[in-house]
Amino acid sequence: MEIAIVIVFVLGYLAITLEHSLKIDKLIPALLMMALAWALVAFGIDGFDNWFVMHGTEGELISIGDWKHEGRMHLMESTLLHHFGKTCEILIFLVGAMTIVEIIDHYDGFSSIKDFIKTNSKRTLLWIIAILAFILSAIIDNLTATIVLITILRKILDKREDRLWFAGMIIIAANAGGAWSPIGDVTTTMLWIGKKVTTGKLIANLLLPSLICMVVPTLIASMMPAFKGTFEAPKDSVKTNPKGPLMLYLGLLMILFVPVFKTVTHLPPYIGMMLSLGIVSMVAELISNRQFSLSHRIDGEIQPEEDHGDGNGDAHGGHNSPTFKALGRIEMPSILFFLGILMTVAAMESLGLIFQFGQDVNASMDQNVFISSR
Repeated sequence: MEIAIVIVFVLGYLAITLEHSLKIDKLIPALLMMALAWALVAFGIDGFDNWFVMHGTEGELISIGDWKHEGRMHLMESTLLHHFGKTCEILIFLVGAMTIVEIIDHYDGFSSIKDFIKTNSKRTLLWIIAILAFILSAIIDNLTATIVLITILRKILDKREDRLWFAGMIIIAANAGGAWSPIGDVTTTMLWIGKKVTTGKLIANLLLPSLICMVVPTLIASMMPAFKGTFEAPKDSVKTNPKGPLMLYLGLLMILFVPVFKTVTHLPPYIGMMLSLGIVSMVAELISNRQFSLSHRIDGEIQPEEDHGDGNGDAHGGHNSPTFKALGRIEMPSILFFLGILMTVAAMESLGLIFQFGQDVNASMDQNVFISSR
């Protein structure tokens, strides 16, 4: 049965990597392999000799060869609940962070970043964009930071060819920036939530290497012909939301508050993220309600504005809450994708497959290769 579970995992991952060729969203194979893996565990529960039991952040491989069926089923159910709880800690954390980002975007907060750019030199713009990507990706995840900055770039550069060169540098800088922060990348966040790394050691060990990974490519790129000369920014006639900067600074500050909250209280990070989301949502609601109450009346009825970032509700008289709208815009497929991947790995871990693989890797490699960031 272990072989069948590994085959399900391999085929599922193959389908994920071939997402564009198969034209099937990666969410689907992730959920399918999760369900099939645990179904195979349930069907073969009486045939397993070993089981990996977690004790806090550590675990051990125990023998269950002489266990009865009822005991095996109870062990499987408790293990499934344990892994689901740990996975949900990560997912709820991501939901909170995504919602804060969407609330900022609801008020066009990220557009205010454009106000920091006061140059028409391509080389200067390159360094500004690279530094912004490095910093922003350490606060929000690197993918979101990349999307935000590329969106801003479209408002600054007219030529598509120029935007492609700058977009490439944004990706490099964002990946470098997301590596040294516990909240800058999903993988690092998972290690941080799982207590495999600490904030202080992570920053101390990776900040300088990450900075080098951003500075060196940017320095090389600044000498290339594509980043020489000047540009003329297109005139932006779109009206910006006056509350945008407030929501940007508040949202980013509250995300940065999460590691501080965890250090002070020793509570799981998702608790701090929910606190931050609550504060950002409360401020957004107060702003939205005030703007809504000041909106003009036509024929005795309040007419909400249609602008995306006005905070006044939608054109069809829908829900006025910016939090409600932000929750409807978060990437739920990505959340469920992570659920599928993590729970599939948990199924293999429960059977001791991951533990045994780790032992084999340790036996075949020099221990000096491995480092600890705790």
